[in-house]
Amino acid sequence: MTDEKLTPRNVDFSEWYNQLVLKAELADYAPVRGCMVVRPYGWALWENIQAALDQRFKATGHVNAAFPLFIPMSFLEKEKAHVEGFSPELAIVTIGGGEKLEEPLVVRPTSETVIGSMYAKWIQSYRDLPVLINQWGNVVRWELRTKLFLRTLEFYWQEGHTAHTSEQEAREETMRMLGVYADFAINEGAVPVIQGVKSESEKFAGAVQSTSIEAMMGDTRALQAGTSHFLGQNFAKAFNIQYLDTNNTLQYVWTTSWGLSTRFIGAIIMTHGDDQGLVLPPRLAPIQVVVIPIYKNDSERSIVLPVVERIKAELAGVRLKVDDRTEVTPGFKFNDWEMRGVPLRIEVGPKDVEKGTVALVRRDKPGKEDKSLGSAHGRSFVPQVGLARTVDLLLSEIQSSLLRRATTFRDGNIQDPKDYTELKEMVGNGWVFSWWCGSQECEAKVKEDTKATSRCIPLEQPGGKRKCIVCGKEASEKVYIAKAY
Repeated sequence: MTDEKLTPRNVDFSEWYNQLVLKAELADYAPVRGCMVVRPYGWALWENIQAALDQRFKATGHVNAAFPLFIPMSFLEKEKAHVEGFSPELAIVTIGGGEKLEEPLVVRPTSETVIGSMYAKWIQSYRDLPVLINQWGNVVRWELRTKLFLRTLEFYWQEGHTAHTSEQEAREETMRMLGVYADFAINEGAVPVIQGVKSESEKFAGAVQSTSIEAMMGDTRALQAGTSHFLGQNFAKAFNIQYLDTNNTLQYVWTTSWGLSTRFIGAIIMTHGDDQGLVLPPRLAPIQVVVIPIYKNDSERSIVLPVVERIKAELAGVRLKVDDRTEVTPGFKFNDWEMRGVPLRIEVGPKDVEKGTVALVRRDKPGKEDKSLGSAHGRSFVPQVGLARTVDLLLSEIQSSLLRRATTFRDGNIQDPKDYTELKEMVGNGWVFSWWCGSQECEAKVKEDTKATSRCIPLEQPGGKRKCIVCGKEASEKVYIAKAY
């Protein structure tokens, strides 16, 4: 990693992001255009995301399975809207083993079709339902414009696919999983998200209804951070997924699908990061605490290192790293771990050993003093006695602080324009929350005039009726509109 500073966020947010992903060693560009190599530090972050989600999935009765990467082209063609929606993004294999294939194979962009074909085989009776399966894997979508984590040709994700006996049960599942995503984003990622329904033009190809969690990034652009889809009986009829009900009558199942990807890493970076680098929420950070021993000679080293080892043992329940590199200065280490977003830094020098203290530095408060702990130059000096409890409390406070800060930023950048002229002015500097009649014509006009899109119709609505911000006709719901990634 070089010692060069990042481009400031307020100078060029996009370049700041690109540099940070590389400098913090989260990912790198692959030899294939538009693909990424996720480096160990980035993968550790993804593993923590996986663990937090997987725990939630299993708590709601879901089990994991694995389905093929290759899908017969004819499968996608069975669901008309699905193939039309995905056809521009498909990677298609036509040659295998040196010979032309009888039927082209699609490298999966998503797995509704191949999973639907298996559900048709496995589901016979109402006793077989519901089927609640999740898959962790990778998918390929041939994107023209790519950006590490946010939009790449190949990315990693989870995709849940469920089948139910009734429309009500499938709709409940759709909303349940949307809630699971929101709970994860808010409580693990400290990313405040808004749950809502996507418009008809923004919904998933083949869905009856799509819902999403929408997050505001540090440049006020929106990011769709996770989606949950009610698929109705579209795929059930396309793949003949039927079951015998309690009256021995053949019925089609009702299905859902839902997914969250490595794009969420981009959400974390752009929600919390600053000009010094990453700022990671403690619950997901690969390293929660870094300990830096400080000494000038072997004599001081012999005094400091035993204390560092004791601290390491005392903090066994924390994801901790001791930076004992001798080829770089303490100052370099401070900058390095700030770049990587480690939530808490512990410094131990000879004077700290003498006084029975350590110096603590919070990543979410760079250079700021914490008067509650007695501090100087951003360092809080605390007793070594009871350090495990002190660290635990601080990590919880950092987690809460990040969520508060992000929520305050988001809410401060959402405006309610009085008319369409004001909407066009405001949407370039944040989100707008406006009354909308629901027509695709009004939605298309906003997109054409501003390059902004409807993000979601939030589940929580003010109630009542007003005039559509675009056409002036009666409107019964409000929608978030923003420029998005």
